[in-house]
Amino acid sequence: MFPYYEHMPEVHPSVFLAPGSVVTGDVKIGEDSGVWYNAVIRGDVAPTIIGQRVNIQDNSTLHQSPGNPLIIEDEVTVGHNVILHSCRIGKGSLIGMGSIILDRAEIGEFTLIGAGSLVPPGKKIPSRHLALGNPVAVVRPLEQKDLDYLKRAVQSYVDKAKYYKNLHLKK
Repeated sequence: MFPYYEHMPEVHPSVFLAPGSVVTGDVKIGEDSGVWYNAVIRGDVAPTIIGQRVNIQDNSTLHQSPGNPLIIEDEVTVGHNVILHSCRIGKGSLIGMGSIILDRAEIGEFTLIGAGSLVPPGKKIPSRHLALGNPVAVVRPLEQKDLDYLKRAVQSYVDKAKYYKNLHLKK
């Protein structure tokens, strides 16, 4: 973790910050979250607020535009190689690998963004839907099996983060 001028990241003690991850500036990360290998979260333009039980997977990049914070609500899964820029991600959502979500876009609660999707600036994706493509399109409402998958993904990464945090504490 690194400061940016007067801003030092506020990271709950339970958070797993993987070796190689970078968190700098005006960033808040909630309880039982994980920031995985080589993920970068820069809070040097506007705030980044990350809720509880969130996982930011390997090689993801989180940043902002002036005056436009990045907000990730509780229990969100951010897949490998995702770019999130000044957007809002609703509770319980999953952002598929390689997706890009741009300024002022809003992803509803318990929403699944398919791998490789591009969510353009200002686009709003409704809660409890599957959306995918470049540019993104809403495909269908989520079924119960999809919602169950979102919950399993969160719990899996909370468990992994606890394991790795304990492993690193023993060293």
